[in-house]
Amino acid sequence: MAPHTRFLTVPAWSLDFIHDQLSNGEKFRALTIVDVFSREALAIEVGQRLRGEHVVEVLNRLVRQRGAPKYLFADNGAEFTGHLVDLWAYHHGARIDFSRPGKPTDIAFIETFNGSLRDECLNVHWFETLAEARRLIEAWRVDYNESRPHMALGNIPPGEYASRAAGSTDPEGSNAAGN
Repeated sequence: MAPHTRFLTVPAWSLDFIHDQLSNGEKFRALTIVDVFSREALAIEVGQRLRGEHVVEVLNRLVRQRGAPKYLFADNGAEFTGHLVDLWAYHHGARIDFSRPGKPTDIAFIETFNGSLRDECLNVHWFETLAEARRLIEAWRVDYNESRPHMALGNIPPGEYASRAAGSTDPEGSNAAGN
């Protein structure tokens, strides 16, 4: 692993929301969570009124699967700045790093991911129901993690990159994937 990427091995997740609508005009949102180190799409939670409690539910599900991150990167949306997410972070020993208002480059990993999600999934499908949106978006997430090589990861998919990193250790002997 390159020396300049070593800091990224600390578990860090980036969070954001993306908006779309069903074919009948009904709006929905998707909470996207990406692992900063591996670029894995950890979760895409689709719903109509996703709030702070939904963010916490998804974070708790991910913690049961992977352990807690040390850092969360998010914008200043009310879903992320509210008491519930703050209490969750405190309870799990995670630091929340909020982007500066009007500076999406502060959370570039998730913004890039959301651009791919928009271009390759949301703009390609005309969802008739929320259930259909959930199913197709989840299928896209799995494909993104398992089949799509990323230049930044040495042209391997994020899932494979994370698996390889989990099998190696850094010089101090801690898990390279941070899990």
